[in-house]
Amino acid sequence: MNLQSFTFNPFSENTYVLWDETMQCAIVDPGCYTHSEQQELQNFIENNELAPVLLLQTHAHIDHVFGTAFVCRTWGLKPLLHRNEKLVYDSATIVGMQYGVPITDLPKADYILEEEKNVSFGHSTLQVLFTPGHSPGSVCFFNEKDRVVLAGDVLFLGSIGRTDLPGGDYQTLINSIKTKLLPLGDEVTVYSGHGPKTKIVFEKLHNPFLNESRRYGE
Repeated sequence: MNLQSFTFNPFSENTYVLWDETMQCAIVDPGCYTHSEQQELQNFIENNELAPVLLLQTHAHIDHVFGTAFVCRTWGLKPLLHRNEKLVYDSATIVGMQYGVPITDLPKADYILEEEKNVSFGHSTLQVLFTPGHSPGSVCFFNEKDRVVLAGDVLFLGSIGRTDLPGGDYQTLINSIKTKLLPLGDEVTVYSGHGPKTKIVFEKLHNPFLNESRRYGE
């Protein structure tokens, strides 16, 4: 499985395109907001002769859905989310107005992503991991063959997703990380919704939120 990342919008969100030898691809968390960002994503897909067949959302905070309508219009896809994320997705337009970054024409979503169910494109499979805490319906996508997990805003290099937004909960997030992500294995590479990639083993050893004594400098 191949992976290409893009950093888009004022929130520096990471958008991902995944594809394999069949040239079918999945678009994950399209955050492209400006016309130039949308064109960058489209040019990459067209120049590499990829065929988008899945639009996956780890969650529906505005920085992760800025480009959702564009992707749906361009390639005829429908966003796939966990059912617990419906309220967040439905309120994205209002939240965008509050932040001064309008979002219009968000398409209807399919709330079909479920814990430990698989989604597939080409010859590649992604396992859905239910990882609430940053938002009520956050999910991660794990490719076991290539030892890669797309973690959305659940886990970052040396940090974790914020939990002060509606539907967030700190202890729930920590539990999601410890029970769903850390057991994937030390060698697994984590591609986050913001910032650089990391490894599970690095976060086990160095992430202060996963070791309270380090967090408080003890």
